[in-house]
Amino acid sequence: MGFLKEFKEFAMRGSVVDLAVGVVIGGAFGKIVTSLVDDIIMPPIGYLTGGVDFSQIKYVLKAADEVGKKPEVSINLGNFINVVIQFLIVAFCIFLVIKALNSMKRKEEKAPEVAPAPPREEVLLTEIRDLLKNK
Repeated sequence: MGFLKEFKEFAMRGSVVDLAVGVVIGGAFGKIVTSLVDDIIMPPIGYLTGGVDFSQIKYVLKAADEVGKKPEVSINLGNFINVVIQFLIVAFCIFLVIKALNSMKRKEEKAPEVAPAPPREEVLLTEIRDLLKNK
C-alpha cells in the first residue's frame, strides 16, 4: 500500500500535472504549426518558386515494382524541408514566450527594496554613541 500511496502523491504533485497539461497543449500547438506550414506558408513559397510543391520533392532510390508489389524507396526531401520550417516556427514561438516571461520577472525584481533593519546590537550601540557624544 505504501508504494501506491507514494505514486499517488507523485502523480498529483503540481509539477507532474503541469507537465501533462503542457504535453497536451504542445501536441495541439504542433498540429496548428503543421497546418500553418503546410496550408499557409508553403503554398506561396511554392508559387514563388514556379509551382513547386515541397512536400512532393523526393529522390527515388528504387522505383515501385507493380508486379512484385514492392513500394517505392525514396528520400523525401520536401517533407524534411516542411518539418524544418515547422521546427523553426515552434522554436521561435517558444523563444517569444520565454522572452515575455523573463521580462515579466525582471519587472517584478525591480520593485524598490526596503533596506533591512539594522541588528538590535547596532541600534543600541548607536544610541550609546549618541548619548556619549551629547555629554
